[in-house]
Amino acid sequence: MNRRTVLASMGSVLALTLAGCATTAPTPPEVPVPPPASKHPDHALLMYRAMPEEAFPIPAADLSRLDPRYIREVVEYPSHEEPGTVVVDTANRYLYHIQPGGMATRYGVGIGRSGFEWSGRAHIAYKREWPVWTPPSDMIKRQPQLEKWRHGQPPGIDNPLGARALYIHKGNVDTLYRIHGTAEAWTIGKAVSSGCVRLLHQDVIHLHDNVRSGSSIVVLTDTATSGLV
Repeated sequence: MNRRTVLASMGSVLALTLAGCATTAPTPPEVPVPPPASKHPDHALLMYRAMPEEAFPIPAADLSRLDPRYIREVVEYPSHEEPGTVVVDTANRYLYHIQPGGMATRYGVGIGRSGFEWSGRAHIAYKREWPVWTPPSDMIKRQPQLEKWRHGQPPGIDNPLGARALYIHKGNVDTLYRIHGTAEAWTIGKAVSSGCVRLLHQDVIHLHDNVRSGSSIVVLTDTATSGLV
């Protein structure tokens, strides 16, 4: 086989090889799958953002577990109650902070489970940032594991009262009920507590900053009564 024949053969092989590459379908580039669109508006993501500036840093609320109807908003709420009054609508799982002009700031809440419901009129005696939680003796009887906190659980992100607490009194008597924070977004809109009213940390901070100590609180049920029960 002479040199010309060898070169011709190599050329044929190269041509076939190139032809084979040309006829192979190109691999399409991977198209990134966009994340599912959030069912919550951008302003809600901002309201429920992480709060690293707090004494105990608060993570962003898990809005994937929050029904959108419970996002904080200002709504029309005609009421005979004085501005500044807090109204808890247990039937619909809302807390309203009454504003002038027939408006109110509305928050989604978790409420007392069966056997721990209450209703009536009282007042917010005082407020605390990052409060100590002291379980009542009756609760310790029901849950003996809480004995270690008989004299108080220190503040922190795992404290059951959360970032803020508003203490509810009737006259000069502590009702032992609180409005307080929680990170458990799935509990908002549910009857899960031992009688306290719970809001997401970001919401209870907002309420704490805007409500005054001494303000009236009215807790309504389907058949509201005039006294705490």
